[in-house]
Amino acid sequence: MSGPDKSKRRQPNAEPWYKDGLRFTCSGCGDCCSGAPGYVWVNKQEIADMAAATELDVDEFESQYVRRVGIRKSLKEFPNGDCVFLDTKDRGCTLYEARPRQCKTWPFWDSNLRTEDDWKRTCEECPGSGKGKLHQLETIDAQRQTLRI
Repeated sequence: MSGPDKSKRRQPNAEPWYKDGLRFTCSGCGDCCSGAPGYVWVNKQEIADMAAATELDVDEFESQYVRRVGIRKSLKEFPNGDCVFLDTKDRGCTLYEARPRQCKTWPFWDSNLRTEDDWKRTCEECPGSGKGKLHQLETIDAQRQTLRI
């Protein structure tokens, strides 16, 4: 059988498996900002916010920090997959207050919450997932709906 086990997926109008909430407190490890190459999708408003935070005009910011991927835009990365805004010394985001919604909603992405097994894998990769503050269903679902990843 290929693909995820559909029997564990959330049925329409059914309570999600995480109905009692999930724990997450960022450990500040920076792992979500580094690793294998990927995409940090950004929209026009996020680009404008980050440009303002860097004191660059939008065109200059895009030229330096944004790449086009088809019709979408993503932040550039270093060759090793690290985000261009990851401070490799302290492992923090240099644009934390203006970071994109993709970053703000981690780890409550649809791909991490489809099944309990997906969440367990997220907890194995992210030291803050499954620990710390208990986030209620409403908060999780609001973040999950913000961006489908």
